[in-house]
Amino acid sequence: MQVSVRRLALHPLTVAWSGRIRAPLLSPVPCLLSPSTRTLFSATGVWEKDYRTDTRRRVEEWWHPRIMAQWRKDALEQGSNRKKFYVLSMFPYPSGRLHMGHVRVYTISDTISHFQRMRGHQVLNPMGWDAFGLPAENAAIERGLDPEDWTKSNIQSMREQLDSLGLCFNWDREVTTCLPDYYRWTQYLFIKLFEAGLAYQKEAVVNWDPVDQTVLADEQVDENGRSWRSGALVEQKLLTQWFIKTTNYAKPLLEALADLPEWYGVKAMQANWIGDCTGCYFDFKLKVNGEETGETLSAYSSSPETVFGAAYLAILPSHRLLHGSSSVRPVLEKALQPGRDSLTEVTARNLFTGREIPLVILHKEAFDGYLDTVIGVPDSSEEDLSVARALNLQWTTVLKSNQDEAQTLINSDEFSGLTREEAFDSITQKAREQKVGGHLTSSKLRDWLISRQRYWGTPIPVVHCGSCGPVAVPEEELPVTLPKLPSLTGKGASPLEAAHDWVNCKCPRCKGPARRETDTMDTFVDSAWYYFRYTDPHNPDRPFERHLADHWLPVDVYIGGKEHAVMHLYYARFLCHFCKDQGLVAHREPFRKLLVQGLIKGQTFKLANSGQYLKREEIDFTDKEPVALGGGRIEVTWEKMSKSKHNGLDPQEVVQQYGVDTVRLYILYAAPPEQDILWNVKTDALPGVLRWQSRLWQLVTKMRGARQLGDVPSPSLLKKKELAEAKKIWESKNFAIQEVTSHFTEDFLFNAAISRLMGFTNTLNSATVRVIQHSVEFEEALAALVMMTAPMAPHLASELWAGLCQVKNPLSPLLQRGGDVLQQSWPTVDPEYLEVPDFVELSVLINNKACGTVTVPLQASKDTERVQQLILESPLGLKHLAERSIKRAILSPRTALINFLIDE
Repeated sequence: MQVSVRRLALHPLTVAWSGRIRAPLLSPVPCLLSPSTRTLFSATGVWEKDYRTDTRRRVEEWWHPRIMAQWRKDALEQGSNRKKFYVLSMFPYPSGRLHMGHVRVYTISDTISHFQRMRGHQVLNPMGWDAFGLPAENAAIERGLDPEDWTKSNIQSMREQLDSLGLCFNWDREVTTCLPDYYRWTQYLFIKLFEAGLAYQKEAVVNWDPVDQTVLADEQVDENGRSWRSGALVEQKLLTQWFIKTTNYAKPLLEALADLPEWYGVKAMQANWIGDCTGCYFDFKLKVNGEETGETLSAYSSSPETVFGAAYLAILPSHRLLHGSSSVRPVLEKALQPGRDSLTEVTARNLFTGREIPLVILHKEAFDGYLDTVIGVPDSSEEDLSVARALNLQWTTVLKSNQDEAQTLINSDEFSGLTREEAFDSITQKAREQKVGGHLTSSKLRDWLISRQRYWGTPIPVVHCGSCGPVAVPEEELPVTLPKLPSLTGKGASPLEAAHDWVNCKCPRCKGPARRETDTMDTFVDSAWYYFRYTDPHNPDRPFERHLADHWLPVDVYIGGKEHAVMHLYYARFLCHFCKDQGLVAHREPFRKLLVQGLIKGQTFKLANSGQYLKREEIDFTDKEPVALGGGRIEVTWEKMSKSKHNGLDPQEVVQQYGVDTVRLYILYAAPPEQDILWNVKTDALPGVLRWQSRLWQLVTKMRGARQLGDVPSPSLLKKKELAEAKKIWESKNFAIQEVTSHFTEDFLFNAAISRLMGFTNTLNSATVRVIQHSVEFEEALAALVMMTAPMAPHLASELWAGLCQVKNPLSPLLQRGGDVLQQSWPTVDPEYLEVPDFVELSVLINNKACGTVTVPLQASKDTERVQQLILESPLGLKHLAERSIKRAILSPRTALINFLIDE
């Protein structure tokens, strides 16, 4: 393949964002660089004294392809003898354009990946595409395109955008959910669920989106009854749908939350979504005139230990049996009495107890939670007792109270004599073993509705046979691929109904005529297992090899939005529990730590009277309060970025203006990951990171200049005061390493880590020339500073490291071992520093008012000057004391307290 010199000379940011040609990502050949790079130190050995805009541009242009190439090289060479670290960011829907939310989440994952690689880990940082779904299908309909072509084009464009940001993913593990080599295994897992009795089809009242013409799961309808995607008011419709019986795993999923670290409130959200798992379902066979109809009905019992005392099975007037195609519908309609509870001629045989009870229709709008079918047991409920008496029903007494008021079971077969608590466990366990119910769940949790009446999704691998019923497609015939359709309309029945040659097939079991299932799966099924596929993405024989999944899982840190708390995260946890029970993996929980990132919000301007959003150019900002150019009061707010609100940012424009490293540092510094960022370049965050980059550059410039003064560096030339200064630098270095490493591994407070590095930079900036020239402490401190900056600002740090390693007569082995900065080992605290491991938590007062605490080393806690310096470098000091005039700092000799007196 021929590559033109001119193309490689282009800035990668310019090339990649065009969306038409690939960026020159991996060519490190110096001779192909444009003339503008000739003044860069890495290319010429000439160091520029100042870090200007054009310097930044050349630095990023030079290092971008080299960092990407080194990441790929390291990924191929890293051995399995190193401890693994799996960092996973939620994969995107390929819309075609990155937004700033993408930039934030992937900057965080890239930073963690570089850090863990420097710590010696075998790192997996994969990327893929959640590529099925309604947006692509709707876009294809609007444009008259094939959704596959549209999706693949968007993937190509977005991958180039990600590359242009210097994000180091393991692209050799890329997965795309709309490709048959991926969704073949989604179908395989569905069949496993089907064979285990966990995937089933039933008629149900469902949420219907009239705009997107498809069914929605309960989780996809907001509190106002509107679709999560289209915003349409959702309708209720009776359709035959496919479900996955997630309720069977409710109790294990709830209990497993206790073993996970705190997930930014997500654990509580999941626990609330699941509910208290104090009851279970039992299966019943319906009968009319003593003959079974072939229909099975599951009913909930809040006291399963009393199931032998059931008097009736109750349904609501809105139940599907009264509105669908059930064979018992005419019998039920005949019995229905508006406004009154009704006893019907339908009976139900409990498959666990073997006992037959009548089916009744209770005149209620709802049972507890989402229930529409419950078991009435007069012994355990006053309401059930009242219903049974009103309808003149017979029942068996199953509870006996003892003298100590404890209750035991009677008339309950082999469970008689057990206490209620013992019977609860024994009955539910036996029901589970017999596969007729017994799985503990809550009254508020429903099974997962996965049917979608659209084209662009994973085909459900089932055929419907008149003789055999629903039959799973044999595994050797997977994948069931989507047929090509001449056009898509998005209206009426599933588009797959039009593919007659595809729909009509033979039954795999009896070889008779059959029809394929024309519903496709919800995209959340695709994303419920993608973290597995990353561990073995090219396997043609199975979804993944167990030993590879067991090596990488659980994911060490999972990064994404909190909006997925009760959908994606719940489904992914469910499928991992299922795969564990199937012997496919060793781990029951897929994710160890969850890092939730907030939104990036932009300023919005809308007319107060109409709510219409305005562009900035439609507003007059000359007065204190903005007004619309056409007249009218303006409401100014901060909202999630979107085109419709005219408050979005194009990452391309932001990166071209400020540079990749500046954008990365701004995102990491502006707020902790879980908090929203209000994008405003006039705040302290952006000027702060711009100044810091310049100060870092100046430090290396100082170091290089000091070592060119003529004297050979010799620590023995330092005087007592200079040795004391060098020791404080050594202490600052170790304290910074300790703090920053903790932020990178424990709380992910990258903003606090940057604040610490900024303070550390100030310490080094105040060093005297002779300490810079003759101390190994300054040299190693500056080396540690550059290394700790590298995961967050890799291009700048790479150039700084190159300049640092070429100083004359280096004193430290750190600068002599070769390799770029990202190939260095993460700095560690010196053992001598740890010999006095104690720290003191100092209360900080400002003008006698408490404003927080700062932890300082014990050995420095009595040195007023040192304590003041550490506090000024801390996040608390930067927030409350930066640029304030400090008249005096009073360090208490008796208590851990310092009081700053400042000018108000």
